[in-house]
Amino acid sequence: MNNDGNASKPRTGGQTARTGVWFVGARGSVATTAVAGCAAVTAGLHRPTGMVTETPPFDGTGLPSLSSLVFGGHDTAHSPLPKRADQLTDAGVLPHGLAAAVHAELRSADEEIRPGGPLPGDTRGDEELIADFAADLTSFRVRNALARVVVVNVSSTEPPPAPEDPRLPPSSLYAAAALRTGCPYVNFTPSTGLHTPALTTVAAAAGLPHAGRDGKTGQTLLRAVLAPMFVQRVLKVRAWSGTNLLGGGDGAALADPGAAAAKNAGKERVLTDILGHPPQGEVHIDDVPVLGDWKTAWDHIAFEGFLGSRMILQTIWQGCDSALAAPLVLDLARLVARSHEVGLSGPLAELGFYFKDPDGGPAGLSEQFTALLSFADRLRGTK
Repeated sequence: MNNDGNASKPRTGGQTARTGVWFVGARGSVATTAVAGCAAVTAGLHRPTGMVTETPPFDGTGLPSLSSLVFGGHDTAHSPLPKRADQLTDAGVLPHGLAAAVHAELRSADEEIRPGGPLPGDTRGDEELIADFAADLTSFRVRNALARVVVVNVSSTEPPPAPEDPRLPPSSLYAAAALRTGCPYVNFTPSTGLHTPALTTVAAAAGLPHAGRDGKTGQTLLRAVLAPMFVQRVLKVRAWSGTNLLGGGDGAALADPGAAAAKNAGKERVLTDILGHPPQGEVHIDDVPVLGDWKTAWDHIAFEGFLGSRMILQTIWQGCDSALAAPLVLDLARLVARSHEVGLSGPLAELGFYFKDPDGGPAGLSEQFTALLSFADRLRGTK
């Protein structure tokens, strides 16, 4: 594997080096919100609400500035980012006037988006697809004189591949292209990505940092807070059931039972890891197209107290998924880019704060946040 094309270049011509962020699913709601949000925060139009990396504990860690980020990506959709931003404005995801204010930045990012795949009827094999995706990444880095490129998967959830399927799933094709071009990788989805035997050896040999998987934005975030409470108060959880109502691209994708199963696996694993056993109950996901990018998550928790007294806790979480995810995606791109700059490699368990199904580390949010702050100290100490 040749990683030379993505070598670190801290400064060029007296200017701070720029960092590429290559989105898989670059014309989706999360990527569009991230690009628009980064431009808005950089211009001082909005505060960086939801971005942990913009808080004091991350001062002096050497993270790339928001103004130094250059966006591009792959997508099978054709609607340009400015139009997508207008649609998100009509849906109440982006504030009115923002799309127009950052139109130039959206257009610039859209010009760096290349066709993804495989599309229906695509005759390319896995190797040809990986080579084509890798060429797009290399061209993006060279064209924009970037120090490094972080590949971030924010595409729709795919069903897990069948064991007998000889082809790699699309998410793994993009992950393989990232490895081939020496790009750090973030999987913000529950899709396979690097989690396939076909890439295990390649990923280990690449010497690149990577993080994942499945961003923790709503229901599971709350579960990671509440489950430790029951453990610490020695209250026995008897059952934990949930329902998700959502629309948009995620709702349509998760209407597929296989994709929904992949999504729910992370939600359920959080409870098992924290409680020490899998409680009764399941998570159901319902596609409600009219809801668009807005999601409602309801949890019903049956627990037992002193002398066997049976009690119930119910929670309702209503939020805009893209607005919850976008700041996390920007955080992760910066953290992984900095990790690459200082020579870290392999899975970054310290970033488990951001994921439902992280690469090791604790499952409770408080412990994960402590690990993240320690990671900030580690990055600061490398300066």
